[in-house]
Amino acid sequence: MTQSPPELRSRQDRVAAIRHGFLLEWLSIAWMSIEAIVAVGTGLSVGSLTLTAFGLDSVIELLSAGVLIWRLTVELRQGHDFSERTERLASRISGGLLCALAAYILIGAVWSVATRHGGAFSLPGFVVAVLALPIMYFLARRKLKVAAALGSSAMRADAVESITCGWLSLVVVVGQIVDFLLGAWWVDPLASLGILWFVIREAREAWSGDTCCD
Repeated sequence: MTQSPPELRSRQDRVAAIRHGFLLEWLSIAWMSIEAIVAVGTGLSVGSLTLTAFGLDSVIELLSAGVLIWRLTVELRQGHDFSERTERLASRISGGLLCALAAYILIGAVWSVATRHGGAFSLPGFVVAVLALPIMYFLARRKLKVAAALGSSAMRADAVESITCGWLSLVVVVGQIVDFLLGAWWVDPLASLGILWFVIREAREAWSGDTCCD
């Protein structure tokens, strides 16, 4: 049986990685749509800053998935020698969106402390945050492998967003449990400040394109 030349196998492997990346991004869009609707809806209804921020991060991941689908489509059509500008632009769009989210969280936390107002426990929000933990772990690990195969900083940035979403879901779960047990108004803004640290780190890495997620 005649083997394909090494360069042909490399092209085939790259196309396979691109198609796997497409699958992961469409899976992200499917889950993030559910996550965004539930988290934002329940967060606004019960006045929870952490749930609302978690949901807005899901919206940002939806936009990021769209950017990655565009980036992968460009390479699939133009080949590996597509413009580096496309790669860097994809990373910077994600970073800019996260900066906007960080500003929202900070302003919301200051407002909550100033008014001594915190969000209430939400069962739907709690459930979606719990489910997000294993889903984000799966997506992040797979995206990291695709990023390594393609040498894509944009895909690595998207993987970091999935990792951060997993951390955000953990913060939401812990915050919701403490809020349910103690009913303390300060839990929500305090938990949101924990989210802020992750979002700022993620935004900085995405903007610089120097993500390291191994």
